[in-house]
Amino acid sequence: MKDSQERECAQQEDLSFKDLFDQSLASADHFEVGQKIDAAVVAITEEWIFLDLGGKTEGHLDAREFRNDENHLTVAPGDVIGAYILSAQNNEYLLTTKIGRDSGHRQMEQAWRNGIPVEGTVDKEIKGGFDVSLSGGIRAFCPYSQIGRTRPTEASGFIGKRLTFIITSYSESGRNIVISRRPIIEEEERKRREKLKTELKVGMKIHGTVTAILPFGAFVDIGGVQGLLPLSELSWDRVESVGDLCSVDQEIDVVIVNLEWEKNRITLSLRSLQPDPWERAADRYTEGARRKGTVTKIQNFGAFVSLEPGIDGLIHISKLGGGNKIFHPREALKIGSIIEVTVEKVDLLNRRISLVPAETASGEQVDDAEALRRFTAPSSASFGTLGDLLKKGKNGRSKG
Repeated sequence: MKDSQERECAQQEDLSFKDLFDQSLASADHFEVGQKIDAAVVAITEEWIFLDLGGKTEGHLDAREFRNDENHLTVAPGDVIGAYILSAQNNEYLLTTKIGRDSGHRQMEQAWRNGIPVEGTVDKEIKGGFDVSLSGGIRAFCPYSQIGRTRPTEASGFIGKRLTFIITSYSESGRNIVISRRPIIEEEERKRREKLKTELKVGMKIHGTVTAILPFGAFVDIGGVQGLLPLSELSWDRVESVGDLCSVDQEIDVVIVNLEWEKNRITLSLRSLQPDPWERAADRYTEGARRKGTVTKIQNFGAFVSLEPGIDGLIHISKLGGGNKIFHPREALKIGSIIEVTVEKVDLLNRRISLVPAETASGEQVDDAEALRRFTAPSSASFGTLGDLLKKGKNGRSKG
């Protein structure tokens, strides 16, 4: 009985040891060539950056990949970086953030199969795109549509630049290679967006650069993502064209008025940096006050008059015509006309001002009741009433 229990305990110990060993193997990190991983920097030498890949596994990559134009390192121990497995030998991994200058066709094919970025210099413009020199004198073709987010208007600006690409097509043993920058740009934008999601807030003032002018507004780069500056947010004054206030490459300060990350929509405002004219409207536009304005828009129901930049008032059609009924405001006013008006009513909450013409053509101010009375009353220069005419005719015949 005792021997049986000892054998059972030994079997359980064996099973437990086997399970633990299997678990340790299963938990050990195993990486494939071309795999992208995130790893922490553990040490840096003049030539290499060493990375902790988990467990007892270590990797290294060329320190030149993280030196800037002044040859200064841009990473430090503890930083987490993303890199690709380039080769593996004896549980040591060589990594890279991109295939560099000293690579050949074998590494280029690996880069194509595994989506590893490659470096190249744009040599010249050719039919349909650009001729790019990759490492080892390997040639590649980059179509116009793949050199950036959109097709470039000035292709010459890319000539001579060293850029990073993804190989999208690799054939004929490397004699026919097609490359693209768009995946690189889109990934960089995605990372910037994720970072900006935690930084940007509605109401924040931010510096940006105008990247495009369209009829409905301007697109502004604000730290690597695009925001829209609508036509209506350019100024408190009426703006006919975006180009009147903005130009491509112009640097401007704007305010974030709406953030909709799920819809990829950021709305910006330039006029929010300007004083709001409605804040002092209560003092300037009291009921009965006279002001001059310019007719800016005519609708079926009335005419809009600009009193100052950002403040418009409405003259309803019933207030036009000097007491005579008109069928359209154009019968009394035209766009661009300067008119003197009287403030009839002010609604500060809804930002509305009702106006009436201040004067008639003779220069005398009248209200609607007075205008109606004058229109229907007999004129002193008229022939009088029908009774007067009949009486006058009867007296004339008697004298004859």
